Amino acid sequence: MPNNIEKIIHEISYHPKTRLDIFNKLTDAQKGEIILRLSKHLQYEIISRINKDDLIALLEHLDTDEATDILQLLPVKKRQAIISELSDHMKSGISLLMEFDPGTAAGLMNIDYIQVKSDDTIASAAKQVKTHEKRTGKLPAILVMEEGKLAGYLPGHELGFARPSEKAYKYCRKIKSIRQDAKTSEVIELFRNHPHNKIVVLGKNGNVIGIIYSDDILRALREKEASSLYDFAGISQEESVYDSTARKISFRYKWLIINLATAFLAAFTVGLFDEVISKYVLLAVYMPIVAGMGGNAATQTLAVLVRGISLKQINLKTMWRTLKNELGSGFANGLINGIIVAIVVMVKDKDLRIGLILAMAMVINLLIAAFFGTIVPLIMKRLGKDPASSATIFITTATDVFGFMAFLGLATLILK
Repeated sequence: MPNNIEKIIHEISYHPKTRLDIFNKLTDAQKGEIILRLSKHLQYEIISRINKDDLIALLEHLDTDEATDILQLLPVKKRQAIISELSDHMKSGISLLMEFDPGTAAGLMNIDYIQVKSDDTIASAAKQVKTHEKRTGKLPAILVMEEGKLAGYLPGHELGFARPSEKAYKYCRKIKSIRQDAKTSEVIELFRNHPHNKIVVLGKNGNVIGIIYSDDILRALREKEASSLYDFAGISQEESVYDSTARKISFRYKWLIINLATAFLAAFTVGLFDEVISKYVLLAVYMPIVAGMGGNAATQTLAVLVRGISLKQINLKTMWRTLKNELGSGFANGLINGIIVAIVVMVKDKDLRIGLILAMAMVINLLIAAFFGTIVPLIMKRLGKDPASSATIFITTATDVFGFMAFLGLATLILK
């Protein structure tokens, strides 16, 4: 049995016949760490096959929010049966979290906190902490309340340094809060703008209903970044590196068919210039350069724009300066690369006109890449679509179609 966690994950992922045996031989602590790092379909396969007692023991080692995520993979009846046999703390916490949208602040929170009054003593707060730890096995955050409202939090280390008779408000520190229905992106933005290790989730009446720790946000960030990267490539978020061939096919074929349709559009554009291509075969040799450079440049612009959109740095109303800068960059890079490719063509093929055509087409296509790479993701965002997944296909089509049109159109005008 390998001791290294990464090796265990590899064994479980790539050996379907023995993965359950490997998982069952792990300690409950190892099971908890590993199950959270597996893909969703592997999580489901394991928790649906292990016996009920082992699943309950596994869930008891997780935080309430992590256990909730795992349980949501199960059918409703089986989920309810498992919840009914959990400890009171886990049962109440999971039942609460199940009520909320997983894409909101309430869906990210856990309930490992206690509330003390501002005029409670340090000794009283320490007693509540011990009671919570004895009941749940976890150290809670200590939230300080004043007249039923959140006043701040009491750092845990103060319980050891402050005098037992001192009041909690003396050591109370400010803590950020967020409403329960705030989107995950808003929670991430709050952590980015105000770096700290936790924030409090408030209910509709301003009451405390949970707390979000930085590790919850790191997990949400990883999922968000993976989601954006997968969407960018046209791959399902549920696909992992360990998936079988059949599973990978099922995730990807639809996007590839859509891309095939756009490729036919580009081919149709090329077909409009078959006469000039048949007359000057050298044009066909250099066509991939135009399309490839346009696609690469558009991908660079799109990556910058998607990040700017996710950080709320840009929208359609504020895009003009960015568009101007992207067009300037596209023109300069097109000119630089155009000159290089023109020199290569003239040295290699001794054809000044085709070198000039290629250089001009390079400039035009990088301007097209800059324009569509900036505009399209912003339009998709305004329409309520994911700019990473929906913009890519339109931008690629634009650089292919207009790039070929520029290159072959110039060739038709100059070479006839």
